[in-house]
Amino acid sequence: MAEQPIGLHSLKPAAGSRKPRKRIGRGEGSGYGKTSGRGHKGAGSRSGAKRKVNFEGGQTPIHMRMRKLRGPHMKKSMPFEKFRTQTQPVNLRDLEARFDAGSEVTPDALRDKNLATRREVPVKILAQGDISKALTVHAHGFSKTAREKIEAAGGTCQLIEE
Repeated sequence: MAEQPIGLHSLKPAAGSRKPRKRIGRGEGSGYGKTSGRGHKGAGSRSGAKRKVNFEGGQTPIHMRMRKLRGPHMKKSMPFEKFRTQTQPVNLRDLEARFDAGSEVTPDALRDKNLATRREVPVKILAQGDISKALTVHAHGFSKTAREKIEAAGGTCQLIEE
């Protein structure tokens, strides 16, 4: 049989990429008869049954087990994510690529070079990459390795206190 050219008339999905839909309640031989994959009794077997998002099988849900500390200023307060302290990471490889030897690296200078662009979020210098230039780096935080690498290259690290 000769090869047919590929065209719109001969397109079909790749073998094994499509499965037939599960036909439940169509007899025991199908494997989905009788209880139709819902098991015996219980809430999940009833019509209209939905799993509540926070439902934990009847045990006390986590939002009720957590302590009740009030006030948005407390890190330990309930809505965890909103009040977690955040920093903007800046890696040494970015400083190496964007700054000349002997220059001052401040949050404003970083913003000018499109590194730490959010004005109200503190900047932390991280140690990914290497640095060979002596830079004076002003930031809100430094990782231990980043501080060591900057000082080994002849630069200085100055912490910004707020």
